Amino acid sequence: MHYCASKFALEGISESLAKEVEPFGIKVMALAPGSFRTEWAGRSMVRANRHIADYDAVFDPIREARKAKSGLQAGAPDKAAQVLLELLELDEPPLHMLLGNDALKLVRSRTQDFIAQIDKWESISRTTDNSTPQAT
Repeated sequence: MHYCASKFALEGISESLAKEVEPFGIKVMALAPGSFRTEWAGRSMVRANRHIADYDAVFDPIREARKAKSGLQAGAPDKAAQVLLELLELDEPPLHMLLGNDALKLVRSRTQDFIAQIDKWESISRTTDNSTPQAT
């Protein structure tokens, strides 16, 4: 949870920072890499000694799958580094940059889910203003 929450916060902070420093000609870019062949899920992964049985039942299969995939991820760090160097040369780099097919798939799915939630509850959202809703 902490890992995902901090990534989510970093996306928001990056977006706010980009708007704040734009008048100074400073560009901000948040990279969101998918699974890359690094030691992130391998030997560099450190886990707390404390365990909660209910969490272990849910997350042990996820941990095992990560271990099994470690070193076999589709993302190539050298290719990501090359893309990053090219992005840094752009006059208008992207604010959000996804790296890898799995990152694209995940974010597209999350975005579609978010839009579906907005659409589902739109009528209630619109009831909270004093004015009549504007056509979109």
